[in-house]
Amino acid sequence: MPDIDAQTQIELEAAAFRTLQDHLMNKRPDAQNIDMMNLAGFCRNCLSRWYQEAANARGIDMTKDEAREAFYGMPFSDWKAKHQTEASADAQAAFKETHPDH
Repeated sequence: MPDIDAQTQIELEAAAFRTLQDHLMNKRPDAQNIDMMNLAGFCRNCLSRWYQEAANARGIDMTKDEAREAFYGMPFSDWKAKHQTEASADAQAAFKETHPDH
């Protein structure tokens, strides 16, 4: 791995995060959160929660709804209305099995 200073590493990580966010929001809005959870164990909501947790850890008061809006680029209710479809019975059953605490 090349020798990268701490600031450059932060900038590269931020760029990778922005690319992931753009991919999920603009290139693949059809990828449903429940399918992402079932396959990868995280989804857009997890990413927004991690964003909120990072803000809170730095003393920035951010609610779940504010973090979701920051990640989704719109209120979560708008995203759901535009892009979320009804989860299949199989997807719901898989989610209950793999994420019983949700």
